[in-house]
Amino acid sequence: MAEITVTIDTDQQKQAISDSFAKLDPQYLVKNPVLFVVELGTIIGLVMTIAPGLFGATGSRVYYAVITVLLGFTVIFANYAEAYAELEGEAQADSLRALQTEAEGKLLQNDDVDIEDISEDDYEVVASTEIEQNAVVFVDEGDIIPRDGTVVEGSASVDESAITGESEPVIRQSGGDRTSVVGGTEVLSDRIKVEVTSEEGESFLDQMIGLVEDAQRQKTPNEIAMTILLSGLTLVFVVAVATMFFFGEYLASFVGGFAGLDVAELVALLVALMPTTIGALLAAIRVAGMTRVTRRNVIAKSGRAVEAAGDLDALILDKTGTITTGERVAQDFHPLGDADDADVVRASYQSSLYDETTEGRSIVKLAEKMNGKVQTDGGQSASEELDEPGDSVDAPRDVSVTLDAEGLSESNFVPFSAETRMSGIDLSDGTEIRKGAVDAVEEYATTVPGKLRQKSNAISENGGTPLAIAVDGQVVGIIELQDELKPGIADRIAEIQKMGVETIMATGDNQRTARWVADQVGIDEFHAEFDPEEKIGLVEDIQDDGKLVGMTGDGTNDAPALAKADVGLAMNAGTNAAKEAGNMVDLDSNPSKIIEVVGIGKQLLMTRGSLTTFSVANDVAKYFVLLPAILAAAIPGLGAMDILNLSTPASAVTATLMYNAFIIPLLIPLALRGVDYKAQSGAQLLRKNLIVYGGGGLIAPFIFIKAIDMLFVALGVFQ
Repeated sequence: MAEITVTIDTDQQKQAISDSFAKLDPQYLVKNPVLFVVELGTIIGLVMTIAPGLFGATGSRVYYAVITVLLGFTVIFANYAEAYAELEGEAQADSLRALQTEAEGKLLQNDDVDIEDISEDDYEVVASTEIEQNAVVFVDEGDIIPRDGTVVEGSASVDESAITGESEPVIRQSGGDRTSVVGGTEVLSDRIKVEVTSEEGESFLDQMIGLVEDAQRQKTPNEIAMTILLSGLTLVFVVAVATMFFFGEYLASFVGGFAGLDVAELVALLVALMPTTIGALLAAIRVAGMTRVTRRNVIAKSGRAVEAAGDLDALILDKTGTITTGERVAQDFHPLGDADDADVVRASYQSSLYDETTEGRSIVKLAEKMNGKVQTDGGQSASEELDEPGDSVDAPRDVSVTLDAEGLSESNFVPFSAETRMSGIDLSDGTEIRKGAVDAVEEYATTVPGKLRQKSNAISENGGTPLAIAVDGQVVGIIELQDELKPGIADRIAEIQKMGVETIMATGDNQRTARWVADQVGIDEFHAEFDPEEKIGLVEDIQDDGKLVGMTGDGTNDAPALAKADVGLAMNAGTNAAKEAGNMVDLDSNPSKIIEVVGIGKQLLMTRGSLTTFSVANDVAKYFVLLPAILAAAIPGLGAMDILNLSTPASAVTATLMYNAFIIPLLIPLALRGVDYKAQSGAQLLRKNLIVYGGGGLIAPFIFIKAIDMLFVALGVFQ
């Protein structure tokens, strides 16, 4: 799988540090209430450092300066997390921008000229920036496609590696769903006429660059909800801590030697109790999630789409191209009449040795798997030159048969024709072997076993395609073909199901084939002989049950359902209508990638949930550290809460603020990389989240704060 490479150099890291200070602007920080309050606390600490006696405070200038510096570091580290994540997003946009190629185009003077008759007199070579929308350009072999467009005439092999990273060329042709071409890609063979569909600066890549850059600014609905929650918690803690100041004044009038609560320490308590960790990392998690999707060559048009992918309840998958490769391969050989396994395997092999179709090559592959490798006239196995067809098919049994190429010659091969609906080979000894559609071979043969129709119908009922095989006019058996499943697709679907997502296959194929494919890969539900209207109806029915649904598509007829689905993954190679309708576009045009997108979305949500759990658990631990240290002098009974038995209140406050500040940069890599995610049920994820991040969030502050306090004691600080 090709990925867009993103690197951040030293200059960009310096830029992130610079941006961290620029983001100290209160007008910017007010958007994040948690950090805004921390910045206000920093200002209060600075004022008390300058005027230590203010508000009746009794601490030293050095103590207040330390508190101020630690609060300042907390804000700067939080800003750095966001700035670094944004720079990753900018690097992502730069990677896409580097794909843009300024090219010249052959602007046709007359759109009606036949593509085969086009000469230099029929077009004008102009810069791509001068080509207007709806203009028609001629692209010949070796030319760069000047702008995004639709193929209106011709067919060509196109190198899209500059966009997708895949070296394998693709076919783009007029008509159908593979008409869309992207500016900057190269035509490798043949010639096409392209109607330009984008204005200058509004190409597909321009839009994608804008979307990636916009991801730095746009908040998703879940993040907005989280911000509101954090704002509410912050307000509650502000009120609670402010009340404690007056409570301390009240206690001072009754407790001898107690001068009240120090304002700087109350600020430290407020900062420690607020969920500063998740407040600092929230923006970084958002941008990093978008970046992870883009690295998989999927462009999400909004953060909402990524989050929705993580919340999906149902996933609608097409059969062809998503679950299957779109090809049929040999699955088994079935002898008929007096013939045995060896007779059918040998005849099938000989008739297919020079058959270059996917079916023919898979028959050779399966025959060799059932009997081991054979030597052809060229001295190498006939299957060594075969790549994919049949690789996913295991031999059903061992057959003892001699598979040799003696008497076989490519010149004697009989290719398939629409008229006969058969192919085969004539051996040098005069033997004729034919394979093809059952009714065609039945008509050709002179001897037909009585069970031919019964066996072929059984294969069809199982979702397969039967090919009859005849030797010298006698039908000897049937070759069973089945849809070739994509390697590992069953495991990936099982992984999605472990996430709690229902998998649904919707296909236009017949009921028998759909059922066989669904059974093979473990699909929860399938719908056969579906048309586009029924697809959008299926999406609406699932949504009416209050569920989120995702689907893939590449054709104009998929556009309504893509637009209606909560997550619509459109193929880059598909039509413009599909790309406009979907809220995600896959540059690799791999329909099964939506399975990966779901995993990335769930990882984003899990990362946010895990760090929120860790942050809240941190706050609980810091409560037991600071409250006894601040109030124990006035309320001795609180000493029972002093679990750590820290040396002095000043040490407790300083150690807590140090931990609170430095835990943020320590968690930045986790926020950017994402929490390791494995497909599990919601209950399992919750349990793991509470144990690992909840338990870790409770324990970590005690360990590190105590360690810092012990260091202070060893250095003689605050003694």
